Amino acid sequence: MTQFHLAIVATTDGFIARNSADAPGTWASTEEQDIFFGHVEAADWSIMGRHTHEAADKPERRRIIFSRRRAGWQRPTQLWLDPEGITPLALPGLVTSVHPCEHILILGGTKVHDCFHHHRVIDRLFLTIEPLTFGAGLPMFSGQSGDPCATLERMGYACISETSLNATGTRYLEFRPG
Repeated sequence: MTQFHLAIVATTDGFIARNSADAPGTWASTEEQDIFFGHVEAADWSIMGRHTHEAADKPERRRIIFSRRRAGWQRPTQLWLDPEGITPLALPGLVTSVHPCEHILILGGTKVHDCFHHHRVIDRLFLTIEPLTFGAGLPMFSGQSGDPCATLERMGYACISETSLNATGTRYLEFRPG
């Protein structure tokens, strides 16, 4: 059975980016980036929206990219799909012939997070909160901003662990569906 893990880095006011071209690697801590790339390496496939993909295009990575503009295999390891009519549980069957799909890492953005939350397939959620505020931008989930932990708890996720990553106040938390 495929496991779906969601990795998010957010500000204290609940934003994952200032705009669709704002890559978290430009504002996230070194400690967060180390953890993030560990999650990427552990995953069989990563799923993201077009903007997230374009902000950090990695031709060698196995990716499923949600886009209404393109469809099909654009590279041997990158499948572009229109998310309309696709259910998350169907995704492994579309890519298994290229590489096994036991662990999918959901990377974003907001609409991608919404899709997997809506289908209730997120098995584990990893949240890094950086001690920054944007005041506006792209939220973790549509219509949700403010304290990221409170947002996730309202959405039915329970925090099972929390670790401080550095002296500046970066926090790393793990959630499971409640």
